[in-house]
Amino acid sequence: MFQREFAMRLVAKPGSEYYCRLSANVRLLAKVDHLMKVAKTNFKPPPKVESSVVRIEPVYPPPKINYREWDGLLRLCFSRKNKTLGAIFKKKNVVRMLEENYKIFASAKEAKQSEFDITNLGKEEKMVDVQDEDVKGMEDEQDQGEFKKKVVEVLQKENIGELRATKMDIDDFLLVLGIFNKEGIHFA
Repeated sequence: MFQREFAMRLVAKPGSEYYCRLSANVRLLAKVDHLMKVAKTNFKPPPKVESSVVRIEPVYPPPKINYREWDGLLRLCFSRKNKTLGAIFKKKNVVRMLEENYKIFASAKEAKQSEFDITNLGKEEKMVDVQDEDVKGMEDEQDQGEFKKKVVEVLQKENIGELRATKMDIDDFLLVLGIFNKEGIHFA
């Protein structure tokens, strides 16, 4: 039994007023049903809120995904849940965050490959002098512009730029996560 508003958020379906990040997370891991309303007059002393009884049945087996990435995607999508994914993913701070994650995953992948690459043994890499801050800032803006183009291309290529979080079901979110991960773009 839960407070009515919380229960409605748990059982909310895509497109409903109460659909939110909580609803999507619960639907990923469980089947949720609203069983009945419980009036506050059924209690002594009566509480100030109405209640509802909800059944939550875990999904078995749970989906095999990276839950940190899943949460990162949902945080982005539901930060402005009525905006399109295209509008959300074109924001400067979102592009910057995705680009940082992209670079981290790329360097980790490169490091893992170089562990097993014996052709580079004994070769030293040259140290690069620290660049002037103005030049570095210009390069960062150019890099971000290039990365933004990559993100926009992914959105357009897969026709997901017009989706809105409030209308997306679990399969849509999993599709978006898979598409971006396939392109090397991560959310955590």
